[in-house]
Amino acid sequence: MTKRAAIKRQAREHGILDSRDFMEESKVRRLHAHEQRADRGGWSPYPSNDDRDQAYLKTLKPKSDGQAELMTAIDHHNLVMALGPAGTGKTYLAVAKAVEALEAGKVGRIVLSRPAVEAGESIGFLPGDMEDKLAPYLRPLYDALSDRLSMKRVKALMAEGLIEIAPIGYMRGRTLNNAFIVVDEAQNCTYVQLKMLLTRLGWHSTMVVTGDPHQSDLLPGVSGLADISARLEAVDDIAVVRLAERDIVRHPLVASMIGVL
Repeated sequence: MTKRAAIKRQAREHGILDSRDFMEESKVRRLHAHEQRADRGGWSPYPSNDDRDQAYLKTLKPKSDGQAELMTAIDHHNLVMALGPAGTGKTYLAVAKAVEALEAGKVGRIVLSRPAVEAGESIGFLPGDMEDKLAPYLRPLYDALSDRLSMKRVKALMAEGLIEIAPIGYMRGRTLNNAFIVVDEAQNCTYVQLKMLLTRLGWHSTMVVTGDPHQSDLLPGVSGLADISARLEAVDDIAVVRLAERDIVRHPLVASMIGVL
């Protein structure tokens, strides 16, 4: 390195720059006074008032008329029955609305419940504690949560008790106040189980029950979702939203298969 180059390098390090280094053709420009830090700790792209919002969250928008009806019903009713075929976004919208209510401070916790029913096959005895045994059944709820929140934040909220994932068998005797309750796969619940779950609703709480009456893993006639939904449809303060094939937002083949299967 020549002596002149060394002098220029030292000048740049100490903030003493030669104006000849800033020609119009040069791609390097002098920083304005307000762009330089007072402590000469380096230039920062952040403005002095630091008013930029760095938060990021996917915007929740309905993709069909049925989904719009469901979102409106959740906003205006404390108990919502969401019935429809697979792929209509029942679980996702319910969990997303639960996260939205928790983040806005409208509820104090989220309670997610799902029946531990095998889908036609026996997987035997699973190792581990209760949470490990129930993890395969509750995975869809984890997926919906992680899509709205980072897994790190989900684990933190679960550790604080703000998000609780519980099997239906452990819900008896509880009163869920100031909570957003989501009951998923309700078609795999009996009439007695659903009656027990619905009566858990406490003060300042919202409950969304989702399921497909035509896709139950129980024996024929055992599921109580269709019967109890028909009874509750006559109650004014309860919303029963029935989604259809036109509300399916998965692959177009899913809607085609649902129509013929």
